[in-house]
Parts: sequence; C-alpha cells; structure tokens
Amino acid sequence: MTTPVSRGTVQTFLQAFASRDLAKLGPCLHDDILWTIVGPVEMIRFCGERRGKAAVLDLIGRIIPAIMKFTGFDPEILLVDGDRCATLARISGVTPCGRVVSYRCTQFVRFQDDKVIEYRAITDTFDAAEQLLGHPLERPAEAAMPDHTLAGDLVAV
Repeated sequence: MTTPVSRGTVQTFLQAFASRDLAKLGPCLHDDILWTIVGPVEMIRFCGERRGKAAVLDLIGRIIPAIMKFTGFDPEILLVDGDRCATLARISGVTPCGRVVSYRCTQFVRFQDDKVIEYRAITDTFDAAEQLLGHPLERPAEAAMPDHTLAGDLVAV
C-alpha cells in the first residue's frame, strides 16, 4: 500500500526544483531515485536516465548549466494523486551563446517517504533541440509523407 503525498510536499519539491538550489533540492530526493528525461541523449545531454541522488544532483548542478542557464519553471497544471504528481510546465533558459530557450515539459513524479523516488519527464525535445542548436533539424526526405497517404489505424504523435 502506498502512502499519499501531501500537496505541500509536492510544492516544496517543485519550488526546490525551480530554484536549482542543490541544498534545497537534495533533501527532497530519495537516495535511490530514478530520474529519467525522455529525449535524444546524443543531441541533448541532459536527457537519459540517472540513478541515485548524487547523479541527479550532478545533472542539476553541473550538466544542465553547461547546456543552458535555467531561468524559469512555470507549472501550468499540477495534479496530485496518491503518492504521485504530474505537471505540465514551461521551462526556460539561456544558452551560453545567449540564445533564449523555452519549451514545454510534462513531469510524472512518484514519492516515497515524502521524497522523490521516481522522476520521469517528457519534453518537447524536437522544439528544445532546435532551440538549443539554433537551427531547424533536418528531416529525411523519406520521412515526409503526403497527408493523403495516411490511412488505417496510424496515429501521429
């Protein structure tokens, strides 16, 4: 049986996450945390899976700042249910060359003993990658299909 997380605990984590202050964020994280950001690791180094508090704090404190200076985390939607929460948020930052980056991110967070034990983020990585790189991504010609060729049970995501 899971223990429900309070909205206050969730908000404390989200504020610590937004602050990027490792002294505030560290106490919110379980030692055995699994932190996953879905996306192309080869293009956006902060994507991928990290295990353990030290790896997550390294990601927040060293890896992400080398890619962009985090300037904002604005949750548009917050849902809390049982031991989990979900957000839809806008993340913004500035790259080392001064390019402003802003993209949407959905987070799914599970708590254990009032600490984050599992974090999964799904980012609009196509948009984020283009902004971070500073140019549109090339699309292979064979990937372009006229709308009239779509049929059956195909779903575009």
